[in-house]
Formats: sequence, structure tokens, C-alpha cells
Amino acid sequence: MTTMETKEKRAYKIVLTGGPCGGKTTGQSRLCTFFENLGWKVFRVPETATVLLSGGIKFTDLSEDEESADGLCHRCLVLRGEAFKFQENLLKTMIQIENTFFALGESCTRNCLIICDRGAMDASAFISKEKWEYMLATNDLNSVDLRDNRYNQIIHLVSAANGAEDFYSTEDHVCRSEGVETARELDYKAAAAWVGHPYFDVIDNSTDFETKICRMISSICQKLGIDVGDRLLTNSRKLKFLVRGPLPSDADFPPFQDFDVVHNYLQSNNPQMQARLRKRGQKGHWSYIHTIRKPKLRGQVVEVKTQLTHRDYVNMLTQRDDSHFTIFKKRRCFLINNQYFQLDIYREPSHPRCKGLVLLETYTALDSIENTLPFFLTDVVDVTGNPAYSMFNLSLKEEWNATNKFCHGLKDPMDGDSKKPLEPTTAAFLKTVTSEEGKSNGIPNGVAGTVRLNGVKNGVKNGVSIDVPNGECGKHNGVSNGCILNGVNNVKSSGIFNGACAEKIHLSGDTLKRAENGDSTGPKMHAVNGSIAVNGS
Repeated sequence: MTTMETKEKRAYKIVLTGGPCGGKTTGQSRLCTFFENLGWKVFRVPETATVLLSGGIKFTDLSEDEESADGLCHRCLVLRGEAFKFQENLLKTMIQIENTFFALGESCTRNCLIICDRGAMDASAFISKEKWEYMLATNDLNSVDLRDNRYNQIIHLVSAANGAEDFYSTEDHVCRSEGVETARELDYKAAAAWVGHPYFDVIDNSTDFETKICRMISSICQKLGIDVGDRLLTNSRKLKFLVRGPLPSDADFPPFQDFDVVHNYLQSNNPQMQARLRKRGQKGHWSYIHTIRKPKLRGQVVEVKTQLTHRDYVNMLTQRDDSHFTIFKKRRCFLINNQYFQLDIYREPSHPRCKGLVLLETYTALDSIENTLPFFLTDVVDVTGNPAYSMFNLSLKEEWNATNKFCHGLKDPMDGDSKKPLEPTTAAFLKTVTSEEGKSNGIPNGVAGTVRLNGVKNGVKNGVSIDVPNGECGKHNGVSNGCILNGVNNVKSSGIFNGACAEKIHLSGDTLKRAENGDSTGPKMHAVNGSIAVNGS
């Protein structure tokens, strides 16, 4: 058990942001009631801009270059304007007000939830990038600390002007006067300001408002590892996609943030729990997170995340599990179609199975996400729940057919013995990649290794690579031209042909029995010398 598994009181800092009429006021009230009922202390940090604007300040009255200053360049004049100074003072005021509440939360004897009505990065949505960077530099600030290290979680409540237009109104807010189009623009800017935060949840208007609020509360409880039973039933879920083929150029992406990410798994005495450290940064500024992944509870994986100091991170690295490689990634975060995506591009050094691997992740409450996937990523395959794409398994140093550490899933203790590893199912591995007409192959393009079926080697042996061209796996019986099995080069388009390499493929049970009888379960599956090449099953 790692040192972070002990139960301690928590001060959890969240930001509620979003465009006009998104539900922030109601959300604050509901969050406050919910967590107070759990016995938490709740602090609500007021929106600094509203406090100042309600005192009579109007942006239209603030000039950009009111003073005459002969000899100064235009950039200097702009930066000296009243509007820039107001934004700078607003940011300083916001930080000081928040620090007051944060200190109270840290000293509180109970668990404490601190709700910030907007946060420091929201200020960047209302000034140019040049001014924002100048403001940070002159005040010794940086985006990584303000965005990633300052708050535990960001909740963006999408404006009713985007997806619930019939409910958009400015009547009940003294400082709100935006029309629908302006509100949509402000909503996008507010979301873009937080792109890159590791725990950024976009709560859209795909459901009714009550369910929207429940989704918001549920997303916070899930990050905290709080079991709420069936009180907040929602259908929001994490999805993972394999991205194949070369990535498009940076110009094809919407505005994005790139990060260097380093993962290390830690030792754990409980085989049904996983502990890991994550280091994530930009331009030499880093944030550190400790994660404990627990067995499923009521069908959901529970992850408890704790923000660390650099010192804590270095100390906990001494508990690194030497059976795992350190994982290096470039993580690209972007927002498109009101959906927040993280694109993980695996880097070397790593196990060969990770070479060229690119995975796309998102959370959604939509029944189908097909129409909201990034259009510029043209070849993606849903691998949600497939253990072959679990970072825990990808980082294992041993080959999958030679280790007992391969994790098929963290079992719900209500389903039986939680310490007993789950057995993989045929579907979990033989349906790794699917296409039309049920064509599939056991292991996707570029992924190396052998999977196991009840302890029996299945598909290929000794971790050799299978390279199946897109759309060709069904036609070639799951093995493509030029595939190498245990050093035997098979160039026949049927994959396994005239007995070549037949002894290298093994399956057990009814499938093998059917093969011995010459039967097949798919239109292109062949029994060769008592063994079979599986396709489409």
C-alpha cells in the first residue's frame, strides 16, 4: 500500500466556468447543499468581475491608450491602457480573494469543497494572447501554475445559447446583457481558456437541466472517489479510441495545448489496486498527481487523485514498480463540437508495443459520439474497455504471454472475490478491431504481443508483431501479407496457407474441436493441419 492510501481530510478546489446562462449560480447552490449533506464544509468564492462591475465599472468606459506618451511604441501604449490595467488588477484581486478561501479550506478540520465562480484563466478569455503573456511575465506568473496547479478540477457549464436556446435569458442577471451569438462566442472563449487542465469537464446541454446539474455533481464525486449510489444516475462515460495512420498537421487542429507527460506505476500490496504518479508540464513548469485506481464499484472504476508538491513527487518515486516501464507521452488537449479531447502520442523509450501508438480519450453523455469525433482524424477505432490499450498493461516490461501481471480489469467486490483477476473473454481480444460485415482481427495494427485465453496462448506466440492493413484484416484471415510469426515470413494473402506456420497458432476448447472437424465460424476461417486462422469471430 502506498503512502497516499491513508485517509486524510481534503480541501478540494473547483472552478465553475462557462458562458452566460449556463447554470453556474444554480450549480453552486446544488453543489453546496449536496456536499454539506455529506458532512463537508463548503466555501463559495464570488466572481471577482461581478463584484467590480456591480460597483459601477463599465468596460466601455475604459480606454486602451488614454494617456499621451510621445516616443512610446504602439504595443507599449496598448499595454498601458486602462482596460489592460483593469484586467491585471482583476487578476490580482481574484488571486488574493481565492487565497483567503484556500487558506481557510486548508485549516478546516473537516473535508472542504471550495467552489470558485470562474478562475484565474478566465481573465485570458477577454484580452489578447500578447497582453495575457505580458501580464503573466510582469507579475511572475505562468499558465501551468494558474491553470493546472491552482485548482483540482474545472467544470465548464455550456451556455444555454449553445444547444438550449429556448431557455437562454438575460433577465435575471444584473450584469448580463449578451445576445445569443455573443453568448456563444463568450462560451467558447471561456472553454478555450481552460483547455489543457488535466481534469476539465464540459457539461453540455444534451440532456435536460436537472440531469445536467446531476452530471456536474457526479463528475466531481467521481474524481473525489465518493460513492453516491444511484442518487446521481447519469450515462456519462469515458471513451478511448485508437488513432491509426499519420496524424494531420498542427494547422488542421483547432486551438490546442501540448504537454509533456511522464507516468510511473508504484508498488502496491493489493493486486486489485493500481497506484501511479504523473508529471505533466509545459515550458519547464510542472504539475504532479498521484492516482489510486480501485476496483469497480457499481460498474464504475473509482480513481482517487491527489495533487502533489515536487518534493512529495520525488519522494514517492522511490516506490516505483520496476516491472513497468516509465511511460512518456505528448498530450494534446483541444475542444471541438463542445467536446473536450485528449490525444496521447506515445514516445520512446518504451516497449515496442507502444511504438507509434496514438490514443484519443474523451468523456461523453451522448448515446453516439460518431458525429462529434474530430473530423480531421479520419481513421479511429473504438477500443474502450479493451485491456490491450490499458496504460498499465502497455507499460509492462515482460511480454504479455510471459507475465501474470496482465490486468484484465479491476473487479467489482460485489461480484465476488475482488482479489482474483478477471478472466479475459474471447470478445475482449478477438474483437479488438471491428469493421463492417463483422470483419475483425485479434490484435490491431502495430500492436505487439500475445493475448491469453484461459491460460492458453491465442493468436500469435512470443509477443511478435501483427501488422494488418486498414480494412484488410477480414479478407486476410486476421494475418496480412508479410506477417512474421516466430520468424517465419508468411507472404500468402490468405494469412496462413498450405500448413505454413499452422503449428504456431493454438486455440483450445470448442473452437479447436470445430477446426479439427473442418468447421469454421466465419466466411474466411480455415482449418489447416488441425489448427485454425481466426477471422471475423
